[in-house]
Amino acid sequence: MVAGRIACTAGLYALLAAVTCTPGVAQDAFYKGKQITILVNFAPGGPTDVEARLFTRSIGRHIDGNPVLIVRNMDGAGGMTGANYLGEIAPRDGTYVGYFSSVAWLYSVMPGQRRVALDQFDFAAYQPGTAIHYVRTDVKPGIKSVDQILGAEDLVVGGLSRDNAKDVMMRLALDMLGVHYKYVTAYVGSQGVRLALQRGEVNYYAESPAVYRTQIEPLVKQGQVIPLYYDPGYDGQSFSVPKQMDGLEIPSFLDVYRKFKSAEPSGLQWESYLAALSVNNGTQRIVALPPHSPPGAIAALQKAIHEMQNDPAYIADATKAFGYVPEYVADGDTSDRVRKMLNVKPDVQAFMQKYMAEH
Repeated sequence: MVAGRIACTAGLYALLAAVTCTPGVAQDAFYKGKQITILVNFAPGGPTDVEARLFTRSIGRHIDGNPVLIVRNMDGAGGMTGANYLGEIAPRDGTYVGYFSSVAWLYSVMPGQRRVALDQFDFAAYQPGTAIHYVRTDVKPGIKSVDQILGAEDLVVGGLSRDNAKDVMMRLALDMLGVHYKYVTAYVGSQGVRLALQRGEVNYYAESPAVYRTQIEPLVKQGQVIPLYYDPGYDGQSFSVPKQMDGLEIPSFLDVYRKFKSAEPSGLQWESYLAALSVNNGTQRIVALPPHSPPGAIAALQKAIHEMQNDPAYIADATKAFGYVPEYVADGDTSDRVRKMLNVKPDVQAFMQKYMAEH
């Protein structure tokens, strides 16, 4: 009976273990005999996809019931195609799980304009993050350090869509610095932009630290590109250095702005950039389920995520692949936290809707 009482009062972990409070009587694992589809809302080879595949491979070792896990990519509309599918069409039985980026921003700045409101989804976990902005060194008259970006000629920014959060932040940063540029969009995923940059079609882009460490640093060593700055962490009140930047000697955008302008940034462009930091970078990756998914599915996934993050094999694989270990927030308050982060002031919403339509 003591063991039974402990199981009943273990709160979240009793739920995560999916057991009853009747001593000695355990339920079958929620995912026993099932298949889980991890739905990625960007194309194969991009940063979201790369992280999703490591996540899928690693979490599969910890989900009770040993379900089969597969990855399905569904890119388009800046990440919205996959999100819409999860919210409208995917089964709501816990067998479809979204591994998303960028969509939180789209919902927060255009509330009521999406077929399925993001705040209606169930969230198993989220991962804060950042992006590192970089440029080709052969941009006229030659870019060897961030100090020369103000004089860049024929700068071409590659992107995915005008309303994509990363695209917005690249343009806002350059606009605030006063850099002249051309924006070219409609590439299929970050891998498409990266290939275009290597061909010289575009010469400025931003990547997650995971992709930067594995695919961009070799180009830096070859002298083809240089990093400019990263987007700082921001929780709505204070700035921080994201853990993913450990070991990388790159300044933050805020540091670069202060150096160039000898002043603090302000105005609606700055407020919009801060909103994007809080919403998009605060939830750079979201592990989401369709609205009204079974609580047992969410509990099983959160339990597996907690175990995964303490798994030496996951830590070793992530360190080898990315140079750091992605950390997820996964607890009973996760859905409420994500929903709170989606709140953006009406004046910023109005400004960004116009900005994304015109820039």
